[in-house]
Amino acid sequence: MKQILLGNEAVARGAYEAGVKFVSSYPGTPSTEITETIAKYKEIACEWAPNEKVGAEAAIGCSVRGGRAMTCMKHVGMNVCADPLFTVSYSGVNAGLVFCVADDPGMHSSQNEQDSRHYARSSKIPMFEPADSSECKEFTKYAYEFSEKYDTPVMIRLHTRVSHSRSLVDLEEPKPIEIKEYIKDSKKYVMMPANAIGKHVVVEKRTAQIVADADANPESVFNKIEMRDTKLGIITAGASYQYVRDAVPTASVLKLGLVWPLAENTIKEFASKVDRLVVVEELDPFLETEIKAMGVECEGKALFTLLGEYSTRMVKAALTEEALPKAAIDVTKLPTPPGRPPVLCAGCPHKGLFLALHRLNANVTGDIGCYTLGALPPMQAVDTVICMGASVGMAHGFDKATDGEASRNTVGVIGDSTFLHSGITNLMNAVYNGSTMTLIILDNSITGMTGHQQNPATGMNIRLEAAPAVSLELLCQSVGVMPEAIRVVDPVDTFGCQQVIKEEMAREAVSVVIARRPCALIPTGRAKKGVEVHVDLEKCKKCGACGKIMCPALIMSKDKTPMIDPETCNNCGLCVNVCKFNALEKGEE
Repeated sequence: MKQILLGNEAVARGAYEAGVKFVSSYPGTPSTEITETIAKYKEIACEWAPNEKVGAEAAIGCSVRGGRAMTCMKHVGMNVCADPLFTVSYSGVNAGLVFCVADDPGMHSSQNEQDSRHYARSSKIPMFEPADSSECKEFTKYAYEFSEKYDTPVMIRLHTRVSHSRSLVDLEEPKPIEIKEYIKDSKKYVMMPANAIGKHVVVEKRTAQIVADADANPESVFNKIEMRDTKLGIITAGASYQYVRDAVPTASVLKLGLVWPLAENTIKEFASKVDRLVVVEELDPFLETEIKAMGVECEGKALFTLLGEYSTRMVKAALTEEALPKAAIDVTKLPTPPGRPPVLCAGCPHKGLFLALHRLNANVTGDIGCYTLGALPPMQAVDTVICMGASVGMAHGFDKATDGEASRNTVGVIGDSTFLHSGITNLMNAVYNGSTMTLIILDNSITGMTGHQQNPATGMNIRLEAAPAVSLELLCQSVGVMPEAIRVVDPVDTFGCQQVIKEEMAREAVSVVIARRPCALIPTGRAKKGVEVHVDLEKCKKCGACGKIMCPALIMSKDKTPMIDPETCNNCGLCVNVCKFNALEKGEE
């Protein structure tokens, strides 16, 4: 049977057909749909982990015990799980173990463009890179055989275009895979120095063997040589292969399926058959650098860019003398469309909180999530964003940089899921080391930015079954925050929030403000249809204060008369709270 699938869905299908027993991941665009799709296969134990390190370690445990396992993440999540990643390369596996990592060229939903191939090289773990959905499934299935054959974890590198593009996939029934016997073997699985020294030797031999086998039979690792016109030869992989095939269909191509370690003899043989060799790869010159180190002359980044995504048009412009087709319309003469800056959703619980911080003129160390938009108008409240959990540690650092003076006007802001991901240890550190910081936890009852996944505080698991819910209040107390220094507010009450935050910033200790209201896009945070804010035109002074909150549901006429879009309004009441003339009224709850 054939079916059109997203690349991520095809990876999930490959895991299912390979008899995977367990998948543990943390959501992160563009990888999220892999685990969400796997959750639909009841035969696979599947979960959202609090962070990528936890997910990786759980998957490693399953593999060692004898069950095929997988963990999935976006590229920055690979940073979080790097600790176990590097050492499991030494220990090896029992049952097959696969790490799926999705890079994000162009930073569609990320804070950087890091290239995960460097992790494969530095951890000495083989990496496959599929180019379409069909390869996503086949590479994933084969990765488990490869993992068990060479006693190694395997990485599958995806990126936004492959993860979120659809193509035809052949569906097959899964083969029954028995749980492998677990045999105690401390020399294999206990990485104390005496054992690890010997295992490093094994890892280097393993890499050499993989290269030798790939050279002996390139197709066994999905490397594919397509000989055509020998004037131009191109080495490429993944989505770049698709651009190459469309842009220069007459060129000879070495398409790499195994992007680490590289099949050196195969590359040299291909290079010897073409007059000009070009490497086409997005992000870093990873392949180009390695190929040049082999003594093979090639071109690469001098023709292209280190930044963002490539396209067929870009490759064609760089590699052919053929004139590019002219557009029917001269786009240079078209009027510039109006800007459409990203905004928080109508009814978003974060907006009232950030408006309060803006009025307080607070220094705000921010974090990763929807609330990063708190840096934009009208809130303009977030000063820094680095990585998951950094808001807490940076607020503590502000305190230490000024001997406590800066903390009087400094807060860290973090979401509930991000706090559970990597904020807890930073909060514990701040308490332990006598900080005077204030932390605001934006508890919107969901993992919002990645598409509304559950987390340990929501009371449901990945399959929406009831699960124990972490109490953020008790958790903060358990790491040393005083009970009286933990306050809960409704962020829509923006002026009430302002007063509470002001009080807590003056406290000479670590304090926590939990801003609790469900995300406006989940059922518990959504108003009933037909219930929206109403405008009393007789009371309205046309002052424009409500318009300054930039709510998508509130439209201002030219004379500053507010109008409510009933299809968009979530009846949260933020605009009601900022109106000083009672001209706005909430609808019935």
